[in-house]
Amino acid sequence: MVDLRDYLWIIWLVFILVCVIIELLTLEFTFLMVAAGSLGGLAANLLGAEWWLQIVVAAALAVLLILTIRPLLLRVMNRGADLTPSNVAALLGLNGRVLETVGENGGLVKLANGETWTARLDNSARDLDLGAGDKVTVTAIEGSTAVVIPSERNTP
Repeated sequence: MVDLRDYLWIIWLVFILVCVIIELLTLEFTFLMVAAGSLGGLAANLLGAEWWLQIVVAAALAVLLILTIRPLLLRVMNRGADLTPSNVAALLGLNGRVLETVGENGGLVKLANGETWTARLDNSARDLDLGAGDKVTVTAIEGSTAVVIPSERNTP
């Protein structure tokens, strides 16, 4: 009868390989730390430790690495990253000018970035109508419609 404990080292190697592959797909350093912790479990196996002790060593090492090394690696990887908002986030708070009257049924605005959007008034300004040339500020984007409020600079 074959004792599976004699082949635990193969299970450790397969688990490490799977973790490394997952890490290559996610790039979050979590599975890399789990793989490194599993190397500790493999080392415990090669030193003749019991199976439960191998798991304890692997888990403890993985948690230690996740709490200490992973934050440092993430900081290094994110250093110099472009933090400029893009897509919808870049439009929020952007100023613009009304091209066609914006009222209950919508209208058109030209934003400061040069884009022309269909627009509607925010719920807080429902009772207003903004005429051509009035300044607005984008508060939200709903599909292809910019939700706007009158800019404070409209007041004389």
